[in-house]
Amino acid sequence: MIFQTLDDKDKCVGFFLDGQLVYDEIPSNLTKTWKYTRYLDDTDVEFANLYCPGKTLDEVCPVNLQADWSLTTDKLKALLLSFREAKISLNDNCFFELAPERFLIEYCSLKNEITEHVLKNYEKPKNYDFNLKINKLVEDIKHRDLNIDLSSLSEKASSSKVRNFIKKIKKIEPYVKYDMFKSKTGRLVTMPGSMPILTLEKNHRAMLKPNNDCFIELDFNAAELRTMLGLLGMNQPENDLHEWNAKKVYRGLVSREESKKKIFSWLYNPNSNDYLASHYYDRKKIKSKYWNGEEIETIFNRQILSDEFHSVNYIIQSTTSDIFLDRAYEVFEFLKDKKSYIAFCIHDSLVIDLALQDKESLDKIIDIFSNTKLGKYNVNVCAGTDFKNMENFTWK
Repeated sequence: MIFQTLDDKDKCVGFFLDGQLVYDEIPSNLTKTWKYTRYLDDTDVEFANLYCPGKTLDEVCPVNLQADWSLTTDKLKALLLSFREAKISLNDNCFFELAPERFLIEYCSLKNEITEHVLKNYEKPKNYDFNLKINKLVEDIKHRDLNIDLSSLSEKASSSKVRNFIKKIKKIEPYVKYDMFKSKTGRLVTMPGSMPILTLEKNHRAMLKPNNDCFIELDFNAAELRTMLGLLGMNQPENDLHEWNAKKVYRGLVSREESKKKIFSWLYNPNSNDYLASHYYDRKKIKSKYWNGEEIETIFNRQILSDEFHSVNYIIQSTTSDIFLDRAYEVFEFLKDKKSYIAFCIHDSLVIDLALQDKESLDKIIDIFSNTKLGKYNVNVCAGTDFKNMENFTWK
């Protein structure tokens, strides 16, 4: 049974199926739709948008439906504009309670046909199941209200830069919305209209407060270098990897910071030569295993077109990103029955809005996060009552 959801908010459960609009209860015979929503979490449904990663309904609409689809989407845009002009928030209202039923049926009928077209004509990606996990994670984050306290910036409001920033934030809804397909390597980027969490200046981070008791940030130590070691079948050092490199790779001849600078300048420049680094981190071996001359395929079955120059970079960056997202998803699953939750992700760090009633679970959370597909990664842990003032942390 192909169907469409009428809204993506938990309080707005509605479906179009078999030509009818159904509300409040989740039917038992659902099988295929365009896109995942949180109230479909426990269903066995195929999602067409994951068959054509990153493509919109407009882009995959078959030729014979394009004229009707264009007219219908124009009606949708007009509806959304009318809501904005009337200052009606779709965060506070169910879309299907505002839109005419006739329009909902017309729109969803066409969406069903596009969904069916995609499922029949697009090959199911090798990493479909993994992408569905990421989709569930980012969809949950998307619906978590951020606690924004702009008074933390009031002391600096004499600066025109800060005043402009405050104006910008006041126009943005307090949510983090990620696009999981925008980046070539799979790293999350924020959508237009999202809180710009990935580019938020450190001086502005104090405005973000937890909804529970504190933020906990988990961050892999030297994630991309650890990914290289893992892909080469080597054991993960338990201590700080940059210290390990200074002693093992560079034989104690350089400091930690010098080691870090040298190895990264070598790692991401295929034309750079560093005999000592190459001895431990064999780029040629990784390239020969995961690049076929046209594309790379990672251990997560992510396929990326690549020339030789970028191949190792894509392998390392994409694998590291997916290792992080894989661990973030498992933490998300672990927290489902708890008050604490994942507030947002920033590159390779995971920020949890922690309730003190869940503090006994923190060791387990860290353990889940650190136990990756390529061995146990060392994890840095920070905590704070706002996102600017985060300090290294050991639970006592």
